[in-house]
Order: sequence, then structure tokens, then C-alpha cells
Amino acid sequence: MPNQELIHYIETEIIPRYEAFDKAHRTDHVRSVIERSLALATPYGADPDMVYTVAAYHDTGLSVERERHHLYSGAILAADHRLRRWFTEEQIGIMREAAEDHRASSAHAPRTIYGRIVAEADRLIDPETILRRTVQYGLAHYPALDRTGHFLRLKEHLDRKYADGGYLRLWLPESDNAKRLAELRRIIRDAGRLQTLFDRIFDEETRRP
Repeated sequence: MPNQELIHYIETEIIPRYEAFDKAHRTDHVRSVIERSLALATPYGADPDMVYTVAAYHDTGLSVERERHHLYSGAILAADHRLRRWFTEEQIGIMREAAEDHRASSAHAPRTIYGRIVAEADRLIDPETILRRTVQYGLAHYPALDRTGHFLRLKEHLDRKYADGGYLRLWLPESDNAKRLAELRRIIRDAGRLQTLFDRIFDEETRRP
């Protein structure tokens, strides 16, 4: 269990930042990544304070920009002088690298076990959740698209990231993501099923206030 004073600081100063992000990256997302990261840390004997901190900061760079948010997340973590109360400079450096390495589209494998843990936890490969978050992101950032345009955008995103040959890579065999990724790939290959799921989620999201 992470240090209670560290938890208090992050719960009051860091986690609330996620409320300003898009629906796919709000507090429910970061809490889920924290929970999964701590569970994955156990088999590797990783420092729970470090795992918790990287998971908590991993998307804070969205406050700057999305495209390079992983780099900004690492910079935000490293610049937080309050963290020196609990960590050495060497640990801060490792955590910065781990935050930088968490992004699914990274061209290289995470440099440390901390990066692998949080990168794997951040995958959250649940087909329903991935489809819904993709729709939510499209509605928020491409409001001019019609229904067909949103479906085509979702299909392109799924093909590029999750389909066979996509750029997503899994890093830890202890994760259950491989089984879930296989199910998502079956959905992607089944055009009729994918369209049906999209239509339901799109209707639910566009009916919400």
C-alpha cells in the first residue's frame, strides 16, 4: 500500500486535474489505471509508491497538449518538488521515464518495469469501453462529422491501433489484456457486429445532455 501522506497529496492536488480532461481521461480513468498498476506491480516486487505516482501523473500532460502529452506528463512529474519529500532524484528520473514511456504509440518499449506496468495498465482493453471512449472523443473533437463520419473515424482508429498489425503492443504476460484484445479484434473483423455496437453507443452518447 502506498504511503498515506503521498496518497493524500496526490488525491488532493493531482487527481482533481483529470476533471478538466475529455471524458476518456477523467478521474475514473486515472483511478482505474492506478488500481491496475498496483495489481500488476505485485508479481515484480516494484515499489508501490513509485507505481502509484507514475500512474497518477501519467496523463497530466493533457493539460498542455494531447499529441506529446506523455512527454509533458513526465516533465510535470519531474518538476513537482513536493515529490522530493518521498523520493530520491534517481527515483524521480525513473518515474519520469515511465510516464514518458506509457503511450501506446511509442516507438520503443518502456525502459523500466515501471514504464511497462503503467503502459500495460493504461491499455484497459475492454471492447465496450474502447468503443465508447472513441465515440466520445470523436463527438468532442470532431463535432462537424455526421454519424457516418464518426463511424468511419472509429473504424480507422480501431484498425490503426487495435486490429491485427496495429501499433498497440502488450508488455506483461500477467495482464489479462491479451484475451480482451483478441475479443476486440473479433469485433473489428465482424463489420455487422461493429456497426451494431457503434450505433447503440452513438445513440446513447448523443442522447445525453
